[in-house]
Amino acid sequence: MSSTSPWQDWHGTGLVVGCGGIGQALLQELGRIAPGLQLVGVSRQDWRLPGDPLWREVGFLPLDLTDDSSLSALAASLENRPPLRLVINTAGLLHGPLLQPEKRLSQVNRQALELSFAVNAFAPLLLAQAIESLFSPADPFHFASLSARVGSIGDNQLGGWYSYRAAKAAQNQMLRTLALEWARRKPKGCVSLLHPGTTATGLSAPFQAGVPPDRLFSPERAAKQLLDVLAVLGPQQTGQFWAWDGQRIPW
Repeated sequence: MSSTSPWQDWHGTGLVVGCGGIGQALLQELGRIAPGLQLVGVSRQDWRLPGDPLWREVGFLPLDLTDDSSLSALAASLENRPPLRLVINTAGLLHGPLLQPEKRLSQVNRQALELSFAVNAFAPLLLAQAIESLFSPADPFHFASLSARVGSIGDNQLGGWYSYRAAKAAQNQMLRTLALEWARRKPKGCVSLLHPGTTATGLSAPFQAGVPPDRLFSPERAAKQLLDVLAVLGPQQTGQFWAWDGQRIPW
């Protein structure tokens, strides 16, 4: 982004939730382009390396997005900081010991559905609930959460991936609904769903083989693209679903 980036004039607290590849890259890029934001990275464990100057100015707060008491503790820890101006949730779950993308109906199971919905659908809304009082009513703010193009019902041409698709679609509906509420109660805010594209992180690692090299983004490139999208959005665009290149994605 250029030296005239709107982020230059933002002051307050910037919160990045989920500090994997994209989360860390967002913190690094924000440290470069938004000097007025006090940055805090939020995750289950502190990812910062002791003595690494890159993270010297970035705070850390612990959070388990599936635990209500942890969400409440996060909000309490932020009360004495400057008001929130930017919140980006990057946490997501696609695969793990108890969860793999389903190729057919016979592979669907209740435990995997519940786990996917807990992280990919419920968590962003419960995060917003926990911290909503910490946004300043006097200043514009962004609340953004990573979604996925596969969560688009209108764009679904391949099927499969039942739990992940459905959970991301549910997140989209919940945050669309939140945007409509906050447009009345917090009219300077902008709520956005963001598709980062396929990014070279652990989440997409098992599924990168068929991705063209020019469409497999580094975390650094993905972070810059996402911030470029957010930089041109405001209250008039709240509650929309955006791709990494600024194009609207159908619900």
